[in-house]
Amino acid sequence: MTMMTKMRHLVLSGLLVAALDASAGSVVCPTAALPLQGAAVRGSTPVFPVDNWWNLDVRSAPVDANSAAFISFINNGGTRTLHPDFGGEESPGSVAIYGIPYAVVDGSQIKSAVSFQYADESDGVDPATGVGLPFYPIPTQSITQPHWVEGGAPANVDQRSSSDRHLLMVDCTNNQLYELYNVWYDASKGRWFGGSGAFFDMNGNARRPAGWTSADAAGLAIFPGLVRHDEVYNPALTEIGHALRVTVRATNGYVWPASHRAGSTAGALPMGARLRLKASVNGQDPALRSNDPQMQKIFRAMQRHGLIVADNGSDMYISGTFDTRWNNDILNPAFRLLSASDFEVIQLGWNPVGTAPALAGVGVQPASVVGGSGATGTVSLSAPAPAAGAVVSLASNQAAAVVPATVAVSAGASSATFAITTSVVGTLTSATITASWGGVSKTATLSIQPAAAPSLSTVTLAPTRVVGGQASTGTVTLSAAAPAGGAAVALRSSVTGVASVPANVLVPAGAKTASFAVSTVKVNRNQQVSISATWQSRTVSSALTVTRR
Repeated sequence: MTMMTKMRHLVLSGLLVAALDASAGSVVCPTAALPLQGAAVRGSTPVFPVDNWWNLDVRSAPVDANSAAFISFINNGGTRTLHPDFGGEESPGSVAIYGIPYAVVDGSQIKSAVSFQYADESDGVDPATGVGLPFYPIPTQSITQPHWVEGGAPANVDQRSSSDRHLLMVDCTNNQLYELYNVWYDASKGRWFGGSGAFFDMNGNARRPAGWTSADAAGLAIFPGLVRHDEVYNPALTEIGHALRVTVRATNGYVWPASHRAGSTAGALPMGARLRLKASVNGQDPALRSNDPQMQKIFRAMQRHGLIVADNGSDMYISGTFDTRWNNDILNPAFRLLSASDFEVIQLGWNPVGTAPALAGVGVQPASVVGGSGATGTVSLSAPAPAAGAVVSLASNQAAAVVPATVAVSAGASSATFAITTSVVGTLTSATITASWGGVSKTATLSIQPAAAPSLSTVTLAPTRVVGGQASTGTVTLSAAAPAGGAAVALRSSVTGVASVPANVLVPAGAKTASFAVSTVKVNRNQQVSISATWQSRTVSSALTVTRR
């Protein structure tokens, strides 16, 4: 892929591109032919730059004022112990597996297009159409071979309703990461489908745009937070140099470094929150509760770098790779030695790198609405707001999209939401929402769709059975409000000598219904009459029974 093409994809993704960092780590290509499942990929440095949020040393970070309450929420009235959400095959030789697999590819891997459910927050799509572009270096082996996709079954087995079905790809030539959520390969159509997809250049520290998901609910990369066998059992690495991915049963909003919310449960941690294993519990180092040096290595990473909340799931489940070399008879007992009470929550949104916050972005969800419907905007800062908070100015270039003059980001928070009110439009209208703070402006686009043109829906009668000589009331209904000048609906009776209606009835402009009278005469026998209404070449009808008595 040429640099110009790559830049085009970065623009399409909306990523905030950061300058390359000389201290960036790099993955290591294995000598064997690629692609490979689960090959060792790292050298002596983390896969992202050392100042990336995954790699920060948080031992000196301040404890959040609500730390005890958050831990109590996780314990949920009991004592929640840790669980390793990784391992090998569920049984020897089985398709089903534990942990998240990943594929190592090189720069020559053929790119595939993916059709996404959340195309507006995914990379590798045409932003104008949402159509997937050839972007993801998906190994063809993953289509029919087990153990390339989370859960274990090949990609051509549709398990999207029962599993997250992540597919992670590490491009070891370019130090880049591609991640997919809820994937399925439809063999009958020869097409890839997915929930969402994300690209990460591991040479820099670009975050997802505010409000965007990734292949993970928090909008973060998955791969750098996994416990990997090649780190734990590599004697040349004395420490694991990054934070670990953790799930909790419920979340509430998000803070830096996350970019996406997936819950609003009161008392729960936000996405992006970081838990830290305490240095001492009752005078003892909890990392030493296990006698196994490799388990101690994992626990020290929890002290040095912490656990980052990345998804809703089971409380205190630590994510790791699928690898048949893991021994669950070692992992499970060791992890049960630690509980949520051995951890503390560091200050939400704590970011020691570039401590002065700046406006990072503004997002709109949904990105397209019918005029008259509402939308929600989100402003995001690069770091927590200062003690006085941050008042961000807002503006819209269209009268059809109204935003408040400002939105306040509370002290310590890194994002805030605001309401967008839209009005009815006659044609497709594109509104640019601008957020400004600290001399920086960011924009997002909201598409306002015109309401569907009204059509004649029904004609109803009340009552539908009358004695001859009595009247019934008819009502015509449109699918949407009548246009300017109203809608003159033509009326007709199939037996005018029994039941008569006016020639037409006018539905006033802006209204959806209008009523008319149906007059009847006395009859010698019961009569069935069809009352019809016609407007814009569409006719609907309703039956009226006129009885003798």
